[in-house]
Amino acid sequence: MQAIDEHGERRDVRVAGERPLTLFVDGREIVTLMTLGAYPEALALGYLRTQRFVESVSEIAEVMVDWGRERVDINTRSGVAGWDEKLKRRTVTTGCGQGTVFSCTLDKLYQKPLPQARLRQSVIYRLSEYLSGDNAIYRKAGAVHGCALCREDEPLLFVENVGRHNAADAIVGTMWLDGSEGGD
Repeated sequence: MQAIDEHGERRDVRVAGERPLTLFVDGREIVTLMTLGAYPEALALGYLRTQRFVESVSEIAEVMVDWGRERVDINTRSGVAGWDEKLKRRTVTTGCGQGTVFSCTLDKLYQKPLPQARLRQSVIYRLSEYLSGDNAIYRKAGAVHGCALCREDEPLLFVENVGRHNAADAIVGTMWLDGSEGGD
């Protein structure tokens, strides 16, 4: 793509392509996620998990992504209990754009304490070096975020997406599919 810079000069630039992906669960529209498109199944499942719509991956019967219609359909084995209550209140969040958090997430936010963890400063430095070298889309186009799943200083999965929450949800979905709880 060409753009005109602050000096009136034409420059070739790269722009990350953002695409809508509307999430349907058992035929019910839940939300439209703006995404780069990587890991769409994991993104949708991670979103359902972090929003506390579905408690176990065993409740999922199938996930079907249709980029032509810009949607992902997830069918559960026995429906989702309390849909109306879960979708009743939505909170628009701030950050790099706006996100949506449902009341079923906010209401339970502080019920589960985070585990106690210690991380050496040297590990943080090694991971920072890795992340700065692996964020290919950000280096070419900017304006995207990356998240990594690591064990100590070993990166296991790196995901870039439009927002940090989408990158994190794709990792959560991948972990869910792999049966990883993340305690290590």
